[in-house]
Amino acid sequence: MMRFLRWTAAVAAGLLLAGCGGSSDGGGSGDEGKGTGSAPPSASRSPAAPAPAALPSSLTSQRLDWQRCTATGGSSAPSDAWRCATLKVPVDWSRPAGRTIGVALIRSRATGGDRIGSLLFNFGGPGGSGVSTMPYFESSVSALHKRYDLMSWDPRGVGGSQGVRCRGDRETEAAESVDATPDTAAEEKAYFQDATDFGKGCQKAAGPLLAHVSTTDTARDMDLMRQVLGDDKLHYFGMSYGTELGGVYAHLFPRRVGRLVLDAVVDPTADTVGHAENQARGFQRALDDYLKSTGQDPEQGTRKIAALLTRLDAKPLPTSSERKLTQTLAVTGIILPLYSESMWPRLTSALKSAEQGDGSGLLALADEYNDRDSSGHYGTMTHAQRVISCLDDRQRPTLTETKRRLTEFERISPVFGDFLGWDTAGWCHDWPVAGQYDTPEVSAPGAAPILLVGTTGDPATPYEGTRRMADELGRGVGVELTWKGEGHGAYGNGSDCVDSTVDAYLLNGTVPKDGKVCS
Repeated sequence: MMRFLRWTAAVAAGLLLAGCGGSSDGGGSGDEGKGTGSAPPSASRSPAAPAPAALPSSLTSQRLDWQRCTATGGSSAPSDAWRCATLKVPVDWSRPAGRTIGVALIRSRATGGDRIGSLLFNFGGPGGSGVSTMPYFESSVSALHKRYDLMSWDPRGVGGSQGVRCRGDRETEAAESVDATPDTAAEEKAYFQDATDFGKGCQKAAGPLLAHVSTTDTARDMDLMRQVLGDDKLHYFGMSYGTELGGVYAHLFPRRVGRLVLDAVVDPTADTVGHAENQARGFQRALDDYLKSTGQDPEQGTRKIAALLTRLDAKPLPTSSERKLTQTLAVTGIILPLYSESMWPRLTSALKSAEQGDGSGLLALADEYNDRDSSGHYGTMTHAQRVISCLDDRQRPTLTETKRRLTEFERISPVFGDFLGWDTAGWCHDWPVAGQYDTPEVSAPGAAPILLVGTTGDPATPYEGTRRMADELGRGVGVELTWKGEGHGAYGNGSDCVDSTVDAYLLNGTVPKDGKVCS
């Protein structure tokens, strides 16, 4: 079984390839609970995390050994301008003097004068590798590079930071035949058995680390990173899931917030089912916009695609390889090009071929989304995505609850609803460790203004979540910038208005008027 959506900004980042400091309270006891005025945690919010003990000097005083980067994640080694190092972090933040793991970092020094500090990037997922993605993103942030050291990292459980591989390539390919919208008792059994098997594979691969790869753990890693780099404040650019991570950091360390940009904002008030419903709306909205761009009526075009998927459920299509295009793979192939308007022509071609009996185009798109190369090797982003999100998410919808909701999911989107509805039950089914919360706590009273960028046509993190994040961060903290455009993420996506507003904030500290709109 594969995850279709989540908040995969790493997909968007991939599309762009085509286009010892710190004061005593930072990262030690943190800023949690200091004058926040927050109510006691309820079952629906993330519980207040206990403040970790004071950090040992072996962590706060470590000196990073920056060396030339090597090739990682199937990518070639970056240019000589980039250097890589490993940061030691506690496995368990409640025992900071205990066992540590290494977190992989990458950095390119500021190219001009008047350096501001480090600018940390998270490209989303969860589970995206910042070490492999950051060099490719450099050209999109050249103006920022003049005054910032560009930095990213592989969060714990990802890539070079104890990356988790839960199953091999053959098992992954075999799992593609599992029907993600089961119609019979036998298909339901296979669907949930696949989820159980995947969780056992993750537990075997990750061991004790499986319980310590949460978003909160990574936010604490970020603050240790800030200290070791010698920055008084954290300057940060988070995309998609990276916006949730940024919100959690701001809640834990509000007085350490420097200039934070959150682009393609996750709705922090949505639980597991709420996120799935949001994404059903978001992807259907993007599909409607795509259909309009081709001159089709959205309702008629949607019915035509839904009918194609129904036929594929009964009889997969042949492709130019020995593999078949299943209903599940077809939906995945439709999803990928909706992340970026520049890919819509490929979707048109792939759908036309599928209607003519050739599934090769949609299969190729699905393989790109699933990080499968031509030799049949799969990347591990979806593995890390699952181990992180299932540790974060406490909800475990039952089969009965899921079936009760399917009609509503199908009403929201005849193309994506059924898949997302079933996904709420299967994604973390029988997971080896309990989830931590239903929704993350991101309130950050006292933090400096945080710039939130929302795109009206964003399929994966629908635009409405931007305002909700602003409300949750608190009065005077979240500042909303809207781009009336298409795709997942606004910065570097063709809007001079968005780019200049973000650059002015990061380079000069210029905070735009809340509610500014770029069209």
